[in-house]
Amino acid sequence: MSGTEPMTTTTSTTTATQAEPLLRVRNLVQEFVSRGPGGIKTGVVHAVSDVSFDLLPGETLGIVGETGSGKTTLARSIIQLDRPRSGEVVFQDQNMVGMSKRQLKKIRANIQMVYQDPFGSLNPRWRIEDVVAEPLLGYTRMNSTDRRARVRDLLDMVGLNPDVFLRRRPMELSGGQAQRVAIARAIALNPKIIVCDEAISSLDVLIQAQVINLFEKLRAELGLSYLFIAHNLATVKQVSDRVAVMYLGQLVEIGPSEQLYRAPRHPYTRMLLDSIPILDPETGVAQRPVALEGETPSPLDPPSGCRFRTRCPLAQDICAQVKPALTENQAGHSVACHFPLEGMFRSAAERVDSQHA
Repeated sequence: MSGTEPMTTTTSTTTATQAEPLLRVRNLVQEFVSRGPGGIKTGVVHAVSDVSFDLLPGETLGIVGETGSGKTTLARSIIQLDRPRSGEVVFQDQNMVGMSKRQLKKIRANIQMVYQDPFGSLNPRWRIEDVVAEPLLGYTRMNSTDRRARVRDLLDMVGLNPDVFLRRRPMELSGGQAQRVAIARAIALNPKIIVCDEAISSLDVLIQAQVINLFEKLRAELGLSYLFIAHNLATVKQVSDRVAVMYLGQLVEIGPSEQLYRAPRHPYTRMLLDSIPILDPETGVAQRPVALEGETPSPLDPPSGCRFRTRCPLAQDICAQVKPALTENQAGHSVACHFPLEGMFRSAAERVDSQHA
């Protein structure tokens, strides 16, 4: 891809809204024991608490939230890198929770992950040919000639010239090139789902645009579904059909991308949108974003009731006493709030759209 390649500015639609979910996550809980000096238990980290959602065929579901909201832990729990404490993760009618390692190996051929740091996910001693061929060795009976041909095709699919890159090592690549190699490896087995864990956050803006376009190209060509985890709300809006907002291990809002950005129902979602920095279109001067107020509580001791109540300007007594359920207020748009916001919030969409105008 050339360095002048524009970023795709429209979120592709999916006809999957009538289809059965490809992935069902139900009441997922992930907790870790915190230990102090001498291994003494000091508490329990409530990293993911009662999270439920569906991922449809051909859909990109964006997952956003502040650092420490549980996004990466959720992703790792879904693919069973960290076995969840309870709940269900159902892929094509098979519950992955409780599966043996052998059973999980078969499922993981269909659910692959692209990480934030491409260099950290690539063996520095291997040549690119060996990196991309690794899943083919583990899951197929291809001979060396067929593997090499497949690797060449994969590199070509992600925009890397095989004649140039096959014999290189990761240290000889730029960040964008290394991430393309990681993507080639992820699609080697023709998976159904790609989990992107902050997959573009370590790249500069121009390369981010190119990689986003690559993700969209592969989705169209291969029929992929994505869980797209990021903290950049503008980027998430660009690529997602729906967006789920996480706060302190829980989903507080989920809905169609355009609807959620133009009319957020949860106070936390609106605060996140207010925090997006923008340029004044007339003066070109940067406008200072509205900072999120208050400190995020510790997941060792989350607040009772609504976990956002300690930072919420709308909080009342009931918010401390009763946990709000994630309830559908509009078709396909759910919010976990006792006092959901009403009306349009046009400045949110304007903030996001201005970054890609």
